[in-house]
Amino acid sequence: MTRRVVVTGMAGITALGDSWEIISSRMANGETGIRRMHDWDGKYDLRTRLAAPVEDFTLKGKFNRKQLRSMGRVAQMSVAATDKALEMAGLRDDKTLLQGGRIGIAYGSSFGSTPPVLGFTRLMEHGDSNAITATSYIQMMSHTAAVNIGVLYGISGRIIPTSTACTSGSMGIGYAYEAIKFGMQDLMIAGGAEELCPTMVAVFDTLFATSTNNDTPELTPRPYDARRDGLVIGEGAGTLILEEYEHAKARGAQIFGEIIGFASNSDGAHITQPAADKMEIALRTSLETAGLSPSDIDIVNGHGTATDHGDLAESKATRAVFDRAIPMHTLKGHFGHSLGACGAIEAWLGLEMMRDSKFAATANLEQVDPECAELDYIYGTARNISAEHMMSNNFAFGGINTSLIFRQI
Repeated sequence: MTRRVVVTGMAGITALGDSWEIISSRMANGETGIRRMHDWDGKYDLRTRLAAPVEDFTLKGKFNRKQLRSMGRVAQMSVAATDKALEMAGLRDDKTLLQGGRIGIAYGSSFGSTPPVLGFTRLMEHGDSNAITATSYIQMMSHTAAVNIGVLYGISGRIIPTSTACTSGSMGIGYAYEAIKFGMQDLMIAGGAEELCPTMVAVFDTLFATSTNNDTPELTPRPYDARRDGLVIGEGAGTLILEEYEHAKARGAQIFGEIIGFASNSDGAHITQPAADKMEIALRTSLETAGLSPSDIDIVNGHGTATDHGDLAESKATRAVFDRAIPMHTLKGHFGHSLGACGAIEAWLGLEMMRDSKFAATANLEQVDPECAELDYIYGTARNISAEHMMSNNFAFGGINTSLIFRQI
């Protein structure tokens, strides 16, 4: 017997703020989090000078030095999002539940924190280990977010680290959903985080996949637009608290939505070139796990990186599944591509929009690329949609595809 999985807490850290009230207000005012990074000038050999940083972020004063010493920036952002989500769920101070073994963590990032890598590089190049500390590896390891969350709150359930690039956050939510659905846990802390680093920008810059509209950061990236010229890297974190439905009801928890479908697969074809036919399979499989038909979905939260091949493949896969011009938008025009965090941030904000029955327009989309498949792209102004079901899709290097389906209850 499978069990229902609901969301009882959700929060995040983004380039536009750390609360839905602030983020929605800034989005409504036409703001995005994209900035020209002037401190990169003359320092890094990059074509792009654009990013979506989280400004003025700190955990100092909220946690003590001992608690923070094993955390780099990516772990700190995951903890900040998780702390707020646990508070919303009424669980932050409930040590009986948190430490009882029936709550676990499924959380990911593309990488850990990058600055500690310099110490190991120095060791390899010069034989000098003075820059390596007892926590250097803990901060840089790919499962640093999941482990630090677990240690901070005394979580003794299962840990599922998801380090799958741009699907790390959505994979974390999906695996958490399955852990509860099939009875392995009663609650899960799920999500993803990423910190901004020039090394991650360089990955896409060397592929000529970054936007070089350096003098007009407010006009880029341009997902699905005929004039798009590439992505912009961002950072942040998103956390959902997932809970078995009866368990949530029994403790009187507020329910913000339900996860009813998840699927993930692999292209098995090319490391960086997406395959629309395998994306299509992931979307169809997600619908099957939810017990829904394509006509039941009201809105698609797309990946929308503003890359040439990515936008085309995604739009064609979406059209093939729905066979109609379904409403679709993406949030990456507002926050950039936050890599391992994007799926979790988009799930959080998508749930907030479902509750408001209003979905943000895709920022900077003005003229849909005629090569993109025919869909009802939301652009220009926000759209009022009373959505019962939302599909949220993400795609990553290595041909990794994820699709989540949420229900409004």
